[in-house]
Amino acid sequence: MKGNITIRRVEANDEYLACLELQKSTWGEGFVDLASPAIMKVTQRLGGVTAGAFDRWSKLVGFVFGFTGYRHGEPVHWSDMLAVRPEWRGMGIGKRLKLFQRQEVMKLGASVIFWTYDPLEARNANLNLNGLGVLIDEYIENMYATDEGSTLRSGLGTDRFVVRWPIADERVLKTLQGESQPCPEEYSHTPIVNTAIDAAGKPVPVQSELPDDAVLRIEIPSSIQDVKERSAQEGYGWRLNTRRAFTHYLGRDYRIVTFYIDPDTGRCFYVLEQA
Repeated sequence: MKGNITIRRVEANDEYLACLELQKSTWGEGFVDLASPAIMKVTQRLGGVTAGAFDRWSKLVGFVFGFTGYRHGEPVHWSDMLAVRPEWRGMGIGKRLKLFQRQEVMKLGASVIFWTYDPLEARNANLNLNGLGVLIDEYIENMYATDEGSTLRSGLGTDRFVVRWPIADERVLKTLQGESQPCPEEYSHTPIVNTAIDAAGKPVPVQSELPDDAVLRIEIPSSIQDVKERSAQEGYGWRLNTRRAFTHYLGRDYRIVTFYIDPDTGRCFYVLEQA
């Protein structure tokens, strides 16, 4: 299936419209923060990137959109949106779109790409940290103020990590080559600061004292969307619990060094180290 996908810049009007429809199906029909075809098209003329993943029939199955600007006098790129159709997820298309975006941004003379993602989304954490080698710059509480009409965002607030991807960095290159992957066994005895195991053997968020160990773990659900569908209250409980832990440690000179999914239990952890 991978060989049947072509990644390239979006060109035709109907392709821009397909990007718009994919936004609606991903974030919900009521989502108000859409990137219009006109904006995506104009942005491409001014150093932006709107790229699509197309199947053998030239149907759009995923896209990425971002724009280039300046930060502290240096050119940088902000990756604003990435979406893949549900039936095509888990096939590496999101990573391929990011790699194409990286290639195009390097041509523009920028060496850093920024974007945000929800710290509770395990799939995104795994791609960003282990597939791409990003660095976590900061945690922002309710970055977008409201869910903006998005069914995907509803009920959890819009807390986000701001990530920085230094696309020419040697560490990033090693990650892209598969040379820098987390070792779960290395952290198996590291303290988990925000969860406990309940009577059913399930990890649940708890409000305990936050220790100051040099290395520690913060747990998130394997699928926050499944949790939210089961119980909105439980989903928001995870938000409050992890917000407390992340803001506490990132405000005390800890840094997130990796993310991993335990191969035996499926539990998901961020690993933090004191700087």
